[in-house]
Amino acid sequence: GNRARLHVAEWMSLHGRTIRGTAWSPELSAQRLTSWLSHSPVILQKADANFYRRFLRCICLHVGYLGLIAKYVPDGEVRLKVRIALAMASISMPNSASKIARQGRKLDQEMERQILPDGGHVSRNPRVMLELLLDLLPLRQSYINLGHDVPAGLVPAIDRMFPAIRFFRHQDGDLALFNGTTATLANELASVLRYDETSGRPSRSLPDISYHRLAVGDTIVIVDTGKPASIELSRNAHCGCLSFELSSGRYRFIVNSGFPQYASAAFKRVSRTTAAHSTVTIADRSSARISHSRFLGPVIVSGISETEVDRRIDEKRADILTASHDGYGSLGYVHQRELELNEAGTKIRGRDWIRIDEKRQPEPAEAVCRFHVHPLIELSQEDEETVIMQAPDGTAWAFSAPARQVTIAEDVFMADVSGIRPSLQIEVAFELPATTEIRWLLEQRS
Repeated sequence: GNRARLHVAEWMSLHGRTIRGTAWSPELSAQRLTSWLSHSPVILQKADANFYRRFLRCICLHVGYLGLIAKYVPDGEVRLKVRIALAMASISMPNSASKIARQGRKLDQEMERQILPDGGHVSRNPRVMLELLLDLLPLRQSYINLGHDVPAGLVPAIDRMFPAIRFFRHQDGDLALFNGTTATLANELASVLRYDETSGRPSRSLPDISYHRLAVGDTIVIVDTGKPASIELSRNAHCGCLSFELSSGRYRFIVNSGFPQYASAAFKRVSRTTAAHSTVTIADRSSARISHSRFLGPVIVSGISETEVDRRIDEKRADILTASHDGYGSLGYVHQRELELNEAGTKIRGRDWIRIDEKRQPEPAEAVCRFHVHPLIELSQEDEETVIMQAPDGTAWAFSAPARQVTIAEDVFMADVSGIRPSLQIEVAFELPATTEIRWLLEQRS
């Protein structure tokens, strides 16, 4: 209690008088208000009257500021976090029933807009869903504990999000690294899923945010088949369309590089490129272009305009996903990827086909198909076209590309709790338009 009070007192003396600077960014202000209100019994325990008055004044300053800017905050999770903070403040402080209901309605409207019918968040970032649940679950409990009517959309939104967050969960308990997801502390995810009363099996796809999951036994493949919902919502989006991740047993084998939470702007920008994802890169370019404009911010300004997806089960009960994107249309190419997981969950057949756009003259270019490997996995080259991936518990998968040179290259893994760490990647390079199709196979070794 004393230490918490000291931190709050120090912050109030440094930043609590005028609203300016990074400390008052909408996201930090909303998170701080929610945290202060949630932990106020600890902060105010044994507090003197002077501290109590200053604390309340600062809370009121937050509420007034966030109330003014709520409509104008950039679209996405920050706007929803502002609404969560204002709803929490409305029931934590003396307010009329009509004001509490009004803040609840505004929260409902924002949740309905941002938490889609499949339970995914409009940002397409699995990590955002976890962060929102970490705020929404205490908010729901606060409404119940304080005897207020829970906003009509709050419980249904939470119930939709649980199966969606399970969809992105790998065998090791971590979230898949798509569109800004970084390291997840095991206790964060476990503490959220403890409240999951839906506890159903994850679905095969999240159609509203365009992800697919191929799963048999303890083999899980998660694939990104979509693009940002809007320019404004692409501020943290990655150029990783058609990338996939594979986990088997208790380990992740193939991953994306992930987002480095505490790193330079240069590393953060690199983590968003197509080359940082387990997919095909053409001419060393990304499948979408990230703006360098200081006015616009790092939004995605051009790239994929169309994606196509088809999913079927064949006569041998294999699960087959075929998807394509036109992010390399300016070079005259369309990337189509087919993934087939057999009925036993022991073989994944892959086919990357670079279709030539009939309306354009294709430019000669080098294409590289990359498979980023998790740092805990050991790699060994069996022959020119085969690499063995082995987990610490002995689980092994062989990657092979018939009649192709398969190479092991240095890499970095950016979503580790300890920061950026070295890792390895498997690469298959081919020349366009001479070669437009490569086939590869991932096979579990006993």
